Amino acid sequence: MKDVLLIALFAFLGAAAAGLLGAAVLRLLRHRSLVVSLSVVAGVAVTAMLAGTLTVAWAMFLSSHDLYVVTTVVAMAALVSLATAVLLGRWVAAHSRELTLATRSFGDGGTFATPAGQPTAELAELARELAATSAKLDSSRERERALEASRRELVAWISHDLRTPLAGMRAMAEALEDGMAADSGRYLRQIRTEVERMNGMVGDLFELSRIQAGSLTLAPARISLYDLVGDALAGVDPLAREHGVRLIGDRIDEVPVEVDGKEMSRVLGNLLINAIRRTPPDGTVAVAAHRSDGGVVLSVTDSCGGIPEEDLPRVFDTGWRGSHARTPPAGAGLGLAIVRGIVEAHAGRAEVRNVQGGCCFSVTLPTA
Repeated sequence: MKDVLLIALFAFLGAAAAGLLGAAVLRLLRHRSLVVSLSVVAGVAVTAMLAGTLTVAWAMFLSSHDLYVVTTVVAMAALVSLATAVLLGRWVAAHSRELTLATRSFGDGGTFATPAGQPTAELAELARELAATSAKLDSSRERERALEASRRELVAWISHDLRTPLAGMRAMAEALEDGMAADSGRYLRQIRTEVERMNGMVGDLFELSRIQAGSLTLAPARISLYDLVGDALAGVDPLAREHGVRLIGDRIDEVPVEVDGKEMSRVLGNLLINAIRRTPPDGTVAVAAHRSDGGVVLSVTDSCGGIPEEDLPRVFDTGWRGSHARTPPAGAGLGLAIVRGIVEAHAGRAEVRNVQGGCCFSVTLPTA
């Protein structure tokens, strides 16, 4: 038993010395290729075995012939181990270079294409994560392009919509100054109307800027959805009468919600005004509210005839207004963007879908 312990001790000392030497070499070569590191690891393993064997052989006073045989066997094992390590290292390094080139391509604005046949599970997992990141970057670039297009479109429309009333007010002001206005009262009323419309556009821009900057401050309170809808319907009733549109609000459940009453009134007002202006005379605009598994659903259904399927994803984009017309009542295309921003600030979601004869805008809010 004592001899076995001594053999184990000598073998451990020899292998430990080789291991410490290998660790120092690995530290010095830690920035080199993976092939070098694997070769060092294989060399350390064989050297540790050889050092332990030689130490035990020296302690046991083996003959020179026996020592030569042991050394030869270990040397052959070292050659095979080093060759295997080099082949494995070159294989892994080659696939790593392929992964690097593929990563560089999507970093320069392209799409990441996963190289085939990853040699290790770690590289395969890295390739999958890079592919997922590439997909997210593509989606972000697409959203950025769409947002930039919406901003350019918004600037063009806002510029036109502001220039038109300004030109009219300038002409009316000059007529009043020159005493050429036959009915000065009508001119003044028209100027006031245009000022109010421009003030509304500026207010929408300010509200949208607060939403996009994340500075919209909510003051939530527990209120009844029935009261909220009732106040909104009362506010747009004169506009509906002017356009000959019938308002229907008889399917409103008395569901409590925890929302900012002022901001949600703006949401309902924007949805109802948009629906009334798009609905032809003698049409109907229906409001409904009910509790569902996903929260409280509030919907506004109009008789606009529907929205083209290709335009549905853009309905809530900034600057979209579903028409190439640049005169009132097309508006600046901010109302629905404000609706989505306020609803998402309440941890809800805004959606639109086509229904028979029109479209349905729905707002889902968390239950109180």
